[in-house]
Amino acid sequence: MILDSDLSKAQAWEGSVSLDHDLMLSDCINTAPMPKDPRKMTFILIGLCTRGHLRYRIDGKEVMIKAGDILIVSEHQVIDGYHPSPSMEGLCMMMSVNFFHEIIKSVHDVSSLFVFARTQPVMKLDQRECETFKEYFAVIKQKIGETKNHFRKDLIRTLLLAMFYDVGNIIYRARNFGGVQIPSEKAFTQFLRLVQSNCRRERRVSWYAQQLNITPKYLSLIVKRISGRTALEWIENYVTMELRVILKNSTKSIKEITEEMNFPNQSFLGKYFKERVGMTPSEYRKS
Repeated sequence: MILDSDLSKAQAWEGSVSLDHDLMLSDCINTAPMPKDPRKMTFILIGLCTRGHLRYRIDGKEVMIKAGDILIVSEHQVIDGYHPSPSMEGLCMMMSVNFFHEIIKSVHDVSSLFVFARTQPVMKLDQRECETFKEYFAVIKQKIGETKNHFRKDLIRTLLLAMFYDVGNIIYRARNFGGVQIPSEKAFTQFLRLVQSNCRRERRVSWYAQQLNITPKYLSLIVKRISGRTALEWIENYVTMELRVILKNSTKSIKEITEEMNFPNQSFLGKYFKERVGMTPSEYRKS
């Protein structure tokens, strides 16, 4: 399911439903306008082909997705060469990168499994797994429509996390079927776990490389090759997510947060946060 790289444009598709600028679901993917030129993804896409088939290229490699296949495409991956069969139908979920990582940030194994999907974006589901995905899709779509539900967004996050566990299990099976994890993939998984556990105190690529007994240059190389993002981008992403969580879910002062997150001063923290989120910590807390 090739999609326009701008999530906001996809929200205008016929039959789509969306949650703010974080999540969009469409069960009319066959009627959506598809770009003909190569597009670099700026969001996470999870799709299920329910009928027919389609051909496309991802990062220059041609793949085929058939009925019963799940497709996972991550940010920074380049999509083009879209050729659907006349009967193609499917379900599609698109979500912002921040929303995706906020949901899986504390689940080490699931986050690393989704990274593996960059090297194997199409996986076969059995009938039970197909039905389970359709059920998740239907109930999440229903909850998006319940605009008067005070806990709507929290419910949707919880449902998506449950779905990610099931999708993660499919990825885990595909990875094990394909053989033993290669050393660079193992190092990347260990790097993610270290960042998730230590990003409140450490933001230096050299520190993480030292913990893995590899050079910073080699760490940067394998992280960029496997994920499409630099090691520093991963570190900054997790630091920003931690800040967002603390600001929204605690009453700690900016001074306390500055000390907890190991920033030199409040001014540096404010500049760091605004550059990545577009508003100051105080503005974000009030938003």
